[in-house]
Amino acid sequence: MSKPRLISGIQPTGRLHLGNYLGALKNFVALQNSGKYDCLFFIADLHSLTEGYEPKDKPKEILNLLSDFLAAGLDPKKSVIFQQSQIPAHSELAWILNTITPMGELRRMTQFKEKSEEFGENVGLFTYPVLMAADILLYDTQFVPVGEDQLQHLEFTRTLARKFNSRFGHILMEPKDLLTDIPRVMSLQDPSKKMSKSDPKGCIFIDDSPEEIREKVKVAVTDSDSEIVYNPEEKPAIANLMRIYAALTDNFIPDLEKEFANMNYSEFKIALGNVIAEHFNNFRENKKRLNTEELPALLNSGSKKASKIAEKKMGEIKAKVGLTF
Repeated sequence: MSKPRLISGIQPTGRLHLGNYLGALKNFVALQNSGKYDCLFFIADLHSLTEGYEPKDKPKEILNLLSDFLAAGLDPKKSVIFQQSQIPAHSELAWILNTITPMGELRRMTQFKEKSEEFGENVGLFTYPVLMAADILLYDTQFVPVGEDQLQHLEFTRTLARKFNSRFGHILMEPKDLLTDIPRVMSLQDPSKKMSKSDPKGCIFIDDSPEEIREKVKVAVTDSDSEIVYNPEEKPAIANLMRIYAALTDNFIPDLEKEFANMNYSEFKIALGNVIAEHFNNFRENKKRLNTEELPALLNSGSKKASKIAEKKMGEIKAKVGLTF
C-alpha cells in the first residue's frame, strides 16, 4: 500500500532565518524522516516573483535554498525535491483554476492585504492562492503541513477542488491539513513584529556564525523586570525568546520557567544563544561540505521526477476541461 502524499514549498527570497526554519524546514525534515509520507518539497520560485527582487540574484537564491534544504537534512533519496518553475503544469493548472475562481474568494484572503502593504499591489499577489492551489492539486496531495495562519489558503484549495469536480467530474483530490505547532517567531529587537530579513539586527539567519548568533541574542530587547515567566501580553520579549528556546530543545514552556526560575534575563540569553548556535552546528558543517557544482543537476533530477507526476495529472485535467481531442 502506497504512503499518503505530502507537499510543501519555500520561496527563494534570500537567506533563511530562524522563523523560516521553525515554521517550515525543521518540520519538513521530521516529516520526511517519519517514514509515513511520500514527500515532495519544492522551491517556490514562481511565487517569489511577486516580491521585489533582482533577476541576477534569483539563480543564486534558488541554489542557496536548495543548499539549506540539504544541509538541514532533506534527502533526495527519501523526498522529491524540485523547482516549481521547471514544471509548466503548475502555471497551466493555475490558469485553468483562475477561470473558475470568483473574485470575491480572492478578495477575502488576508495574505493579499498584508503583502500588498509591504510590496505594493500586483496581480500575482492577488492570484497567488490560485497558483498555490495548483501546486497542491497537481500531485493528488493528501496532506499539506500548515500552521494555523495558512489554513485559509488550504480551505481555498479545497473549495476550488470541489468547484472543479462539480463542473467537470471528480478528478481533483481535496487535501487535508497536517496542522503543525509553529511557534510565532518575532523580531529580537521588536517583539510586536515578526522576524524578518528586512531587520537584520532582530533576525537570526540559520547560517549566521555562532558568534553572530550569540551577539544578536545578547542584545535582544527584554521586558521591564527580570523574572523569567511566560506572559505574551505583559512580557512579549521574554515570551518570544522562551518560545524559540522551547522549539529548538523540544522543551515545554512550564519546564523552562522552572529551570530558569532563579536566573535573570542576561543568564537566560546566554543559555539561549548557546542553544541556537549549537543547534545549527551540523547545519553549518553540512553546508560547507556540499559540492555546489552538483546542485543544478540534483535539482533538475528532482524536477524531472515531479514532472512525470504533474504531466500525467495535467493530461487528465486537460481531457476533463475539453482541451484534448
